[in-house]
Amino acid sequence: MKITNRTTPLKFDSISELHKALGLPRPLHPLVSLINYADIKLPDDEIPKLLLLNFYKISYKFNFTGKIRYGQGYYDFSEGGLCFYSPHQIISSAEDGIDYSGYTLLFHPDFIRQAGLASKIKNYGFFLYSANEGLFISDKERQTLTSVFENIRDELNTPIDEFSHDVVVSHIEVLLNYSSRYYKRQFITRKTVNHDLLIRMENLLNSYFDKQESLNNGLPTVEYLAGELSVSPRYLSDMLRSLTGQNAQQHIHEKLIEKAKEYLAATPLSVSEIAYQLGFEHSQSFNKLFKKKTKLTPVEYKQSLN
Repeated sequence: MKITNRTTPLKFDSISELHKALGLPRPLHPLVSLINYADIKLPDDEIPKLLLLNFYKISYKFNFTGKIRYGQGYYDFSEGGLCFYSPHQIISSAEDGIDYSGYTLLFHPDFIRQAGLASKIKNYGFFLYSANEGLFISDKERQTLTSVFENIRDELNTPIDEFSHDVVVSHIEVLLNYSSRYYKRQFITRKTVNHDLLIRMENLLNSYFDKQESLNNGLPTVEYLAGELSVSPRYLSDMLRSLTGQNAQQHIHEKLIEKAKEYLAATPLSVSEIAYQLGFEHSQSFNKLFKKKTKLTPVEYKQSLN
């Protein structure tokens, strides 16, 4: 199958369809598959460049030569690492000429539907990260993850019995738990970079309220901040929580209360007018948030200053 249109994503509802598009034999199990990149023999121009998958995808790549395009720029993935995708996300494959080794684990939501993992998978926030927010791993971490992937491969190549499903699901959960641990480590080792991101976000919020953008645009959102900082909303929140103990929404609320206190202390504006200045549609919502954060109503806080 020759792919010529690189601007429209190809949709795949089943793992078998993707195997066929990549020139691979049918998967051993219709709802889960582990692909070794070395087995994909298609020329670059026949590999789909934009994919829309109806299942989960975990890409584990290493031994890169070159850089991968993301959006309008490129990012260096030379040390290799993992990227996570949930169903219905658009995925870009590597640029032509990029060479790497590794695996892709695919599993359909139906495969985990009857398992405990189905209700817990939403807690693994990295499935909502952007491609340039992948997990970079050390040599020791790579050995650990490689062993998990190999355990999954071995189990998929073992004749199916009553334990097969539970064993594979368990290995997937182990993989996700290791990834959570390594992302925590990555947030710590990149503390300086993340601290710079925190400062930029604080400046962005200060500017938003100082210029009274809330009058026209309403309250700042996590999505707005993430877009201005060129990160995904979930990555921003997880990074902030690791750095400060608060997620992005809590930082917005903290800045709101700080600005509200300034208005209450230094202006003759009424509570309703302050709420409007900050971007609230209803002053009751402002009152409720202010009291939740300070244990005082705005009026009580203003009175306490006298």
